[in-house]
Amino acid sequence: MKSQNVSRTVLAAGAGAVLAATVLLYAPEFLGRGAPPPPGPAERAVIAARAGAQASLPDLAALIADREEWLRTHPDDGASWAELGAAYVERGTRLGDVRDHPRAEEALRRSLAARPAARGNTAAQVGLGALAGARGDWRAAREWGERVRKAEPGRWPVYPVLIDAYNGLGDYGAARGAMERLEELHAGAAVRARAAQTYRDRGWREDADAAALDAVALAESDAERAAALGRAGDLAWERGEPEEALERHGAALRLVRDHGPSLAGRARALAALGRTEEAVRDWRAALDRLPLPEYALEAGELSESLGREEEARALYERLRTGAWARAEVPLGLLDADHGDPAAAVDRLRAEWARGHRSVGAADALGWALFRSGRAKEALEYAKRATEEGLRSALFSYHRGEIERALELRGPARRHLAEALRINPSFSPLHAPRAETALAALGEPPDELPEGAEPKEAAGPRNAGKPVRTEEAGPEKAAGAEKAAASPGTRA
Repeated sequence: MKSQNVSRTVLAAGAGAVLAATVLLYAPEFLGRGAPPPPGPAERAVIAARAGAQASLPDLAALIADREEWLRTHPDDGASWAELGAAYVERGTRLGDVRDHPRAEEALRRSLAARPAARGNTAAQVGLGALAGARGDWRAAREWGERVRKAEPGRWPVYPVLIDAYNGLGDYGAARGAMERLEELHAGAAVRARAAQTYRDRGWREDADAAALDAVALAESDAERAAALGRAGDLAWERGEPEEALERHGAALRLVRDHGPSLAGRARALAALGRTEEAVRDWRAALDRLPLPEYALEAGELSESLGREEEARALYERLRTGAWARAEVPLGLLDADHGDPAAAVDRLRAEWARGHRSVGAADALGWALFRSGRAKEALEYAKRATEEGLRSALFSYHRGEIERALELRGPARRHLAEALRINPSFSPLHAPRAETALAALGEPPDELPEGAEPKEAAGPRNAGKPVRTEEAGPEKAAGAEKAAASPGTRA
């Protein structure tokens, strides 16, 4: 998988919490305006948001239409402007449509004009934080989120905004703290999905999978269950289990036929299983349904690996010329591998200066530096990407190639082997290159050079195989912490 930015693999996780931040305050009035049972589509969207669940897209569209109509005759209703702005943010996220961003900003600003932050309008502030995150402005997202947390530390919908912001800024300790607070304040499928992502980021793959399956079990609608299954499918893919990923994404698509993340996830799994024509078909469907920059890059690389050069060029051009949100990392990787590596360095350095310092940004910047002939400088970023905790085959491959260029044969061999161990089919282009590079390095020498000291962990458990100390037994190390933190939900 080409891009492993935290925000991609959990695209919609917690998106409903943004809308919930508004309806928690104002839904009783909305629901009490005489709507007869059973609830209609707009009311269902409100009910889902109050629970932190994901509404169906038709229900979300109905809520947007209802609020737009209401505000034509009640333009001073700050609460409804906040609801509408939050709904625009969620719809834009789930459809990959940046055209909803200016609509959201206008609605949320009008909410604050009608009821300023000083008078307690935390709903609009949460919405603005989520909008900043959707645009990749992690510093602004953190600022809005921390304002709300300071004013109302018990308002649970602000914590998904903070988690995303801290992850984007590379402050994973703060993200874990916000996750712990969210678990104290709220429960349900969306929270378990967030927990799965947190465990994944720490390298606790078994715990991540258990939490993801908790989210599936707790989901209360087809839309929410499909989202949870899609995330579980992504986790299976990342650990090199394409058959399991195919099953989970297929289950999601049986619930929601055009679920974009699962169309993309199924495409990856099908490609890994050699079913490339079906994979190409699913990538086209995924891009039609949820046009994301990383999807265009992955689809292009599959086409290139199949010798479909014209199709690959068209997809790369679509990425270069499209209107995207949070596209700097995919665009940087595109230039590094299929364009101008020096331009990729400039682009990614600017993104780093903006505060985007996630492991995905670090990996991409390191790879661009390497591709532009600056391997020594690249290694520092590759280390940052691989040593935070996330077990990414792509990141390990990039680091291994950088180390190979620096003639660090032992570390290069270890990281290339690690990439293929994590996921042997992590990329239709780069996985075969990892195999070739590893073969070129040959077997490790039987004896160390005179005066050299082994750098790998020693002991019976590790005898005969190098083990990175930051990855030794993450699931076991997590056991006691898990049990103390939340018994019963992670068993």
